[in-house]
Parts: sequence; C-alpha cells; structure tokens
Amino acid sequence: MLRKLARFVKGKTWIFTILAPLAMMIEVAGDLALPTLMTHIVDGGVATGDMGVIFSTGLTMLAVAALGALGGVGCTALASMAAMRFGAEMRKGLFNSVQGFSFAEIDKFSTSSLITRLTNDVTQVQGAFRMMMTMLVRVPLLGLGGILMAMGLSLKLSLIFLGAIPLLFLVAFLIMPKAFPMFAQMQKRLDRLNDVMRENLLGVRVVKAFVGQGREKLRFSQANQDLVDWSIKAMKTVMTAMPAVVLIMNLSVLALLGYGGVLVRSGELEVGKIMAFMTYLTQVLFSLMMATMMLVNFSRAKISAERIIEVMETRPSIAEPPSTKPIAETSVEFKGVSFRYNEQDSDYVLKDLSFKAEKGQTIGIIGGTGSGKSSLISLIPRLYDVSEGQVLVGGVDVREASLPALRQKVGVVLQDSLLFSGSIGENLRWGAAQAPEESLERALTEAQAAEFVNALGDGLDAHVEQRGRNFSGGQKQRLSIARSFAQDPDILILDDSTSAVDLSTEARIQEALARRSGEDGIVFIIAQRVSAILRADQILVLDEGRLSGLGTHEELLKTNEIYRNIAVSQLGEEVLANAR
Repeated sequence: MLRKLARFVKGKTWIFTILAPLAMMIEVAGDLALPTLMTHIVDGGVATGDMGVIFSTGLTMLAVAALGALGGVGCTALASMAAMRFGAEMRKGLFNSVQGFSFAEIDKFSTSSLITRLTNDVTQVQGAFRMMMTMLVRVPLLGLGGILMAMGLSLKLSLIFLGAIPLLFLVAFLIMPKAFPMFAQMQKRLDRLNDVMRENLLGVRVVKAFVGQGREKLRFSQANQDLVDWSIKAMKTVMTAMPAVVLIMNLSVLALLGYGGVLVRSGELEVGKIMAFMTYLTQVLFSLMMATMMLVNFSRAKISAERIIEVMETRPSIAEPPSTKPIAETSVEFKGVSFRYNEQDSDYVLKDLSFKAEKGQTIGIIGGTGSGKSSLISLIPRLYDVSEGQVLVGGVDVREASLPALRQKVGVVLQDSLLFSGSIGENLRWGAAQAPEESLERALTEAQAAEFVNALGDGLDAHVEQRGRNFSGGQKQRLSIARSFAQDPDILILDDSTSAVDLSTEARIQEALARRSGEDGIVFIIAQRVSAILRADQILVLDEGRLSGLGTHEELLKTNEIYRNIAVSQLGEEVLANAR
C-alpha cells in the first residue's frame, strides 16, 4: 500500500519528506538530553552549592531547548507542506482515474462514495502521511532513546520497563483488532450520509413541491445517527485502552518512587538521577501511549487508503484499443446487438438488434419506458460496450476505433440537460474549444435559444449557475442542443431532449435537424412524442429491448400495432385516416 501511494510524493515533496524527520530527530535529541543535564544541576550544583555548575548547565539546557524547539517547528512546517502536496497529488490522481472511467465503473461506485473518497478519505491518508513524518519518527526514537538513557542512569530501576512495556503492548493488541472493522463501517456510513445529503440538495425542488422536508429530515437524521452510533462504538473500543494505559503509567511511577527511594537511602543512587529517570520513564510510557493512538489513526487511514486504491486500480472496461482503425465514412450499423449492464446477474436490456443508418438520414427511436432507447444510443459513442454483436460506425467496429476520434464524430444531447457553472459561451465550447463566436451564435439560432440568450443582456458572457439552475427546463434543453450543434458532429443524438419545449419551438428545431442530416450527417432522435419523429427517414420501435418495427411513419401506422397505438393516443384517430 505504501508503495502504491508513494507515487504521489513528487518533486519538492521528496525533499520535505526527508528533511522533516531529520528536524524531528533534533527535537528528540534535545528532549533526551535535558533530563541528563538536569541531573548535573541537582547532583553537581544544588547538592554541592556550586553556582557555576548551575549557571553553566542552565545555559546549556536553554540552548538545547531552543535547538529542540527549532527542530520541532521545522519538522511541523516541513511535514505540513509535504502532506499538503501529497494530498493534492492524490486528489488529482484520484480525480483523473474517475475521469477515465466508463459508465460501467461510474455505475459501480456511487457518486456520494466517490465524493467521500476524494475528500474525507484523502484527508485521512494525508493526516497519516504527516504523522508518519512526525510521530512515527518521534515515538520510536523517544521510546528507545528514553530506555537507553534510563539504563545509563540505573540498570536496576530499568527493570520497571520489563513490566510496563509488555502490559502496554498487550492492551494494544487486545483492543486494536476489534477497532479496525468498525472504522470501515464508519466510512460506509459516511458514504450513506453524503448520499442522502446529495439527493436532497439535487432534488430540493421535488422535496419542496411534495412538502417532503419532514421525510428528508428523518432520512438525514437516521443516516446521521447511524454514523454517530458507529463512530461512538469505534471510539469507545479505542478509548477503553486509555484507562489501562494511565493505570500502567501510574503504577510504573509508583514503583519508581518506591524502589528509587530505597536505592537513594542505600546510597546507590543520587536524587537527581531519580528525577531524570522519572522524566525518561514518563517519556517512554507517553511514547507508547502515542503509539497506541497512532495505531488508531493509521488504522483509519488504512481503510481510507484501501478505498482510494480500489478506485485507482479499477481499470476502465472501455479503453483505447492497442491499434485503431480510422473512421472515414458516416454510417451507423447494428449487427445482432444484445446488451446488459451487468454481465453476471442482470437481464438483457437490448436483444438481437440489427439496422443500418446511412448518411443524410434522420432516425427516430420510440418505445415504452424501459424499452432500451437510451441504452441503444449509448452504444454508438461507446459509453458502454455491447454484450453480443457489433456496433459499426463508418464500417469500423467501435471497439477498434480511437475513442477520442469516435466521440468527436458523435454529439450527444442526453435526457438530463446538464450545464456547467461559467458562461453560456464556455458551455457551448465544451465540444468545440476553438469555435468562433459566429459559430456559437448560429448554433444558438438553430437551437431556438438565441432569443432568450440575447434578452439576458450579456449574450454569450451571461452567467450560468451550477447545473444551469438559473434557466428553465426548456432553456437548458435548447442550450444543450446548441452545445452539440456548435460541435458540428457527423452523428448527432438527441435523447428525448425536446420534451420541455413547446410544439412550435420543437418544429423549428426539427427543421434545423433535417438540414443537418441533409448535409451528409446522421441524426438520431429518441422521443416520447410522435410529432418529433414524423419526418424521420426510419423509425425504430422498441419493445422490451427488441426491435418491434422499422420503417417510416406511414409504413409503421400500417404494419406495427405498438406504433399505431402510440400515434393514435397522441394524434387522434384521424392519423389513421390520413395514412390510408
């Protein structure tokens, strides 16, 4: 795990990572030297009344203390800088990994879990990394150094360590294995809390519309209480070690005072050494107590690191092929395509689909809810891979084409008209970074968005809030269509993306789409309204993942009962009379 995370220690971070422990060694050396210097003051100065020894040794102690403090400050500063840089690189690497995921991997990891891993988990690992440069150096050096210095003062008194240290380790090994699984449960509960909070914030309009604040408060309270309960369980388990550690420390001090008093009375040991030994004993036991606390923090960080590495080691199911074929033509063909989202345990969403779309054609897709319409069009830009069969674009299997080249040829307007915070111009340039303003204005005009954009005053510079919440549903749809128009793709896919606009606006958008398909392009239109696909060159009728019908509007009215029922329900019985 350390080897996998070490790749995020880059550039100057390595220098800080090396210098921080060195600075900590200076602080520890000062802490270990001070008690011994104190014995010279007590036994060589106070006991004999020699003020020169007291004064000179006191100045030495001040210098050592100042040097140790400088080392401590330097270590803290260097470790903090290294940890911050390490955390930033880890967040960037984690985010880049998520960006490389296909839809299948995004489906596997929930959005709230990915957010938790990018924030809380990275913070946990970052904190452990900082502690590794400070406490992981300080604790063993102070503990081992304290034992050696104490043994130098009195081997007999050092026997106290033989009783105290094994007891402290016993406490740690009894408690820590019980705490580790609880920290994993805490992170899962945190995922759930973030999930509830995210759903509430994104769905705030629905919550308000259905007066669901009480229900949402209850959901949040339950998730929050669940996290609190598991956190308390974990902390209670860990904190049971504290009374035991304090008891061992107090018993050790009591043994030191009792046995040390006997040695002083017999003349085998001076009072100053007893005082120094007391300091070393406290340092050693305190370092062991800190080691126990480090185990707690490292155990939490270990769980977080595993969750981060799980994301980074997840290989995208859709990746750039080792060798690619160029796409020279504009056509789309499905050959015996079947598809399911989970190869292990899900049912087929699409079953044995075959059809071909030539350049210059508009293809309509219609069917009931859950019939596989959106799944079908997601296979064209290879957002998912087929389970069986082939999807060909320009005669090339999409699995053999370059992903950037393929997706540059395909423009998609999804059901969820998502806009990003920024300006309208920045949103339109998502698929065409270098597009001139004339192209953007033409795209807005064709998408019937120019009128309301110009009315904003700032035009292309008008501000877009997060997820485009300062625009209506219909306006967001038209801006999303304009974004794809600005990209000028060879294949344009609209996934029910005019559902929120009125019929007259939809008709004008259809005219623009007809012009685009007539200019050697292909347009796919998924629609719930028959009016959106009346003039399509081919209409695919899907029913439970199968191709129920294929033809023009007039042909399907005569040959396909599903399409006929949809058309009659929306357009009335007269549509049948006109078809005859």
